[in-house]
Amino acid sequence: MSMLRNLENKLGGLVEGAFGRAFKSNVQPVELARKLAKEMEDNQVVSISRVYVPNHYRVFLSPADREQFSSYEPALRKELSDYLLEHSRQEGLALTSRPMVELMTDDRLNVGEFGIQAQLLAEDDDQSPAQPGPSAGDFGNTMVYTPTGDSRQLDSQPVPSRAQALLVGEGKRTVLRGSKAVVGRSRDCDVVIEDPNVSRQHAELRRDGESWTVADLGSTNGIKVNGRRVEQAQLSPGDRVTFGLIDLSFEIE
Repeated sequence: MSMLRNLENKLGGLVEGAFGRAFKSNVQPVELARKLAKEMEDNQVVSISRVYVPNHYRVFLSPADREQFSSYEPALRKELSDYLLEHSRQEGLALTSRPMVELMTDDRLNVGEFGIQAQLLAEDDDQSPAQPGPSAGDFGNTMVYTPTGDSRQLDSQPVPSRAQALLVGEGKRTVLRGSKAVVGRSRDCDVVIEDPNVSRQHAELRRDGESWTVADLGSTNGIKVNGRRVEQAQLSPGDRVTFGLIDLSFEIE
């Protein structure tokens, strides 16, 4: 339990206020850690001299629970990875590389439910030819855990997560959330571009079903899509959108 308490203390100390919002979610980071450790122990591969455990984990969350962790997901993934690394050491279990934890979305899950897939991959580098690390190949079935403590198996291939729209450029990848996103220089905008050629509220991206359009909001320097000046235009993946003098790429993933 001391390791779990230590994990909870670390999470609570990161970005004051952000983790307060996280713990309102029915999925608790400490519960994720417990079940990740269980999946590690349940998926052992015994070799001649060692007991290997998975080093790659996918955690599937409902859209609402995934949203709770969105602002600090990298920090959460690192703490879960650190926890699994320490758990393997304490239990005398072998890893072929540092554990990697991914967070993903599955629309089939209800709020409070989460699924875990575990995979054991051989490390390509630094493996001794005489004692290569084992590999369990593809991910296995997804074990789903519920708030009541029950568990069940989900299909081995999860439903793809809902496609996300992004603006990519200037060293950032910004996910467009909701049905509208305002782009501009103001800190109140959904996508902030710190450039004097960009108006405070420069343009707006609007979602209609699976489609996105960009519309000028009366900005000083206007917008362009793939080099052509427009007042409004529908966007396709890979389109280059220019706000003032700043180019961002519209992507779907």
